[in-house]
Amino acid sequence: MSNRRKIRETVLQALYASIIGDHSPEHVLQTIIKPEFKEDATGLAFAERLYLRSLDYRDEAEEIIKKHISNWEIDRLAMVDRIILQMAITEILSFDDIPTKVTINEAIDIAKKFSTGKSGRFVNGILDAVVNALSQEERLDKRGRGLVDQPGRRRKKVIPPPYNDDEESGNISETGPVDQQAPDEQQTGRITDHESYGDEDDTGSASKESTSTRKKRIKRPRK
Repeated sequence: MSNRRKIRETVLQALYASIIGDHSPEHVLQTIIKPEFKEDATGLAFAERLYLRSLDYRDEAEEIIKKHISNWEIDRLAMVDRIILQMAITEILSFDDIPTKVTINEAIDIAKKFSTGKSGRFVNGILDAVVNALSQEERLDKRGRGLVDQPGRRRKKVIPPPYNDDEESGNISETGPVDQQAPDEQQTGRITDHESYGDEDDTGSASKESTSTRKKRIKRPRK
């Protein structure tokens, strides 16, 4: 059974390679995504859809992000946070079978793992605001499993974004985002793709992983 957390992390790597490395989608699919899921047809199909749709929705996602970072320039965002937000907004807008809470919680955990210590709270605040705005605009079109949601999530105050100067701090290197699991306050009432879709996960949730720093660099596509 496909592990959608692993898929999202791989798509983050692929988008990073496309945007920062300026590699073509075909090259990234052949060198990053397909080798990772060559024995998982279902996982490969989801990874390809999420990657290609994230590229298609990139400009629209950027405009949505700009609306919710008052007094900040989008170019000042840490690049990994920016890509995670673009990927999550793509899911919210174009995957009608994935609940918004799943998308938000997965994005938070990936941000904690691959970006700065403050990124989880920042991503949470931005995506909560995005979902509220899209709901008011009647742009959320969820069906089936996508309608599964937990009540009671309160709108978060948008957290000032980390500067992309953090790229010089060691959290982000020339090879891409570094896996850095940061401790954070325990979150309750959360649903992830592992619970919603029954995906495999040895730990059950990224929040159960060790809080010690682990280094896992983005794979660069082969020349």
